[in-house]
Amino acid sequence: MADLLSIFNLVAPFFGLILLGFAIGRYKRLPEEGLAWLQFFLIYVALPPLFYRLIADKPLSELANWKFIAGTTFATFCAFSLSLVIGLKAAKGDLPQAVMQGVAGAYSNIGYMGPPLILAALGPEASAPVVLIFVFDSVLLFSLVPLLMAVAGVEKKSLLATAGEVAWRVITHPFNVATLAGVLASYLKFELPVALDRMVLWLSQAAAPCALFLLGVTVALRPMKRMPAGVPALVFIKLLLHPLLVWVLLSAIGGIPTNWIYAAIIMAALPPALNIFVISTQYKVGIERASACILVGTIVSMVTLSGFLWLVKTGRIAADLFH
Repeated sequence: MADLLSIFNLVAPFFGLILLGFAIGRYKRLPEEGLAWLQFFLIYVALPPLFYRLIADKPLSELANWKFIAGTTFATFCAFSLSLVIGLKAAKGDLPQAVMQGVAGAYSNIGYMGPPLILAALGPEASAPVVLIFVFDSVLLFSLVPLLMAVAGVEKKSLLATAGEVAWRVITHPFNVATLAGVLASYLKFELPVALDRMVLWLSQAAAPCALFLLGVTVALRPMKRMPAGVPALVFIKLLLHPLLVWVLLSAIGGIPTNWIYAAIIMAALPPALNIFVISTQYKVGIERASACILVGTIVSMVTLSGFLWLVKTGRIAADLFH
């Protein structure tokens, strides 16, 4: 009973903030355009300091765990590929629609929900795997989507031009810039001046509550009129198959620290990311399905994510499946 109460106290604030945003979004009905400033604050102002702080005090040797990077990134690629195939069937061969479903089945809420939840559950030693998963999963998905959209003819650019644009977006993305700055700070053993460090701390602490509140509001402004085809299968892949794939692959690779495997399992078990809706809006493809995946995935994850956390916290799931 104490374990269940501990898990409830761990996840309740996260889902509580989402519910608060949802309730206020349904009640107040403020103009949606106002969310743009909050999105900008999160992406360019609050979250980059969070990732900088997660990585700046880590030794570089801890970050160069290529076996871990390969295992978690390949698991995400497998979840994306399976979701893409399901999407092709559900959308009768419509590749752009299928690409959006691929993202919905593979892209966890690793930026907004991941860091604070994992650190609260496993402690600061789990910050390195959290950052690595975020960086390499984001690079994978933000590369696959525009390239496949170019193949489908949505981008209206050549593959070469699209590849160059993808590389530039990846390099200049504020999260990746912040991660690189953190790596340099780690290498140079650089410490921010006290006043600036305190400001960076405040911004990083604002990231999670603002992001979760925004997620709730965004879902509230787009009520689901019906269950789009394929959504239950995508939610199953995202919330159950993806974390199980991570567990099996990292166990098969071997030599991965226990806490890193646990962090990767929980990261993969997170609900679908709000960025799924952002990407679908950008391409004007699958917006209704994206909203449905986020809503249904978030609700179902209250049970599935709590279950994985309980298994991890109580030691009922062996970190290394084969040894």
